[in-house]
Amino acid sequence: MSLIRHAFLAGIALCAAAAAHAADVPASVENSVVKIFTTSRLPDLVRPWSKSAPRESTGSGVVIEGRRILTNAHVVLYASQVQIQGNQSSEKIGARVEFIAPGMDLAVLKLEDESFFDSRPPLKRASHLPAVKDAVMAYGYPTGGSGLSITKGIVSRIEFTGYNAAVAGLRIQIDAAVNPGNSGGPALAGEEMIGLTFARLGSGDNIGYIIPNEEVELFLADIADGRYDGKPALFQSMQPLQNPALRAFAKVPKGQTGVLVSDPLPEPGNPFKPWDVLTHVGDVPVDDEGMVRIGEQLRVRAPYLLQKLAKNGTVPMRVLRGGQSVTLQVPVRNEPNLLVPISLKGEFPPYFIYGPLVFSTPTVEQISGLGAGALGAARAGNPLVTKLNERPAFPGHQLVFVSSPLMSHKISRGYTNPMLRVVEKVNDTPVKNLVHLVELLRDAKGEFVVFGFAGEGPDTLVLTRAEVAEATQAILEDNGIRAQGSPELLKVWGR
Repeated sequence: MSLIRHAFLAGIALCAAAAAHAADVPASVENSVVKIFTTSRLPDLVRPWSKSAPRESTGSGVVIEGRRILTNAHVVLYASQVQIQGNQSSEKIGARVEFIAPGMDLAVLKLEDESFFDSRPPLKRASHLPAVKDAVMAYGYPTGGSGLSITKGIVSRIEFTGYNAAVAGLRIQIDAAVNPGNSGGPALAGEEMIGLTFARLGSGDNIGYIIPNEEVELFLADIADGRYDGKPALFQSMQPLQNPALRAFAKVPKGQTGVLVSDPLPEPGNPFKPWDVLTHVGDVPVDDEGMVRIGEQLRVRAPYLLQKLAKNGTVPMRVLRGGQSVTLQVPVRNEPNLLVPISLKGEFPPYFIYGPLVFSTPTVEQISGLGAGALGAARAGNPLVTKLNERPAFPGHQLVFVSSPLMSHKISRGYTNPMLRVVEKVNDTPVKNLVHLVELLRDAKGEFVVFGFAGEGPDTLVLTRAEVAEATQAILEDNGIRAQGSPELLKVWGR
């Protein structure tokens, strides 16, 4: 057979396969997938009074019940303009973000013209998890073209793992090719959606990830009351219980499985005690690696059960305490109680400008955005590094740091740049949080304002209070800054 004839027959076979797929999947499925166009302005973490330059991007979405569009949070996060375009359509329709959950990377959009949904029905969602090796089709609008793309693969793995900002959930790994732009598009098994494409492994070949329907349903149920509260979680360290000496010390009998509760958190209402061994979440046994079995084939981390069993903010658990089984009602919440806030969650960082100094509250985004070099430059003892995972010393306790380079003005002449330094005291009064700092500056009465910083670093910084107001106004004008602080802090300053 000639090469030309072989290529011709191969082309016919490919066309036949494509036609067979088109016959298997109704056109309504493709009509339920949309392309999303966004213009976004992210926070400028070094200049918190400003936003970064606008950037345009595209993603995918899917029609769901309630005449809404479901997509990924990262597709529309900080979007100043959102438009959607249906399959085989040239019309772009304005949209707005109705709900967003950056932690689980989910968002819901409402359209300005809901007649769009008259011919585009919601896509049916499967009520169960797929099995490993099940065939899957990923729909979306990735880079490389403008039309709808459909790629085929199988389910490779299902696990319970971290998403964003200390939030965890089920994640399905697939080997269908997904690329930038696929985010927010549905993944289907047959005619039913099994999840939403949201990421790919940059260093791997054909390793993509989808958010399963179970997580989507939890998100939609959460927002049904008009707000998003977040997923229940247990922020308590657990230690594998595989060492024989450790098991003997904790009085764990042979054949009993579980994990050791490491250093129970000193919080009101925490029922765990030192050397407790967690053996069950609900009625499900926990193995020596902190895993539980779901069905016959799925083995995931035990915290997965929290989202299924949480009721009125608690989850039933059993521990082995001194050799005896004890049943506990364990409180769960939607975010850890840490000294450094977890995430901006789609908001902009707070700030306050006082003379040449710009103060803010550190977030994970700000700290991770500094990079290893900048963090290394934050000298030894800087709480931005040393207290990153510590808990507040009292309610309302938060770090306050200098988020920007020292502003140029004669009032700051001779001072070392205190950027990244944590403010410890103002006029010898310990600073509790950013609001407290603004109150201290507002109510200062003496001739000078003295700033003390934590850790090794620049000398104490002293400003003449009478000069600060004039200097602040000049700095705002010179740098084109419209407001001295974020709205909530200006209210405190005004009082």
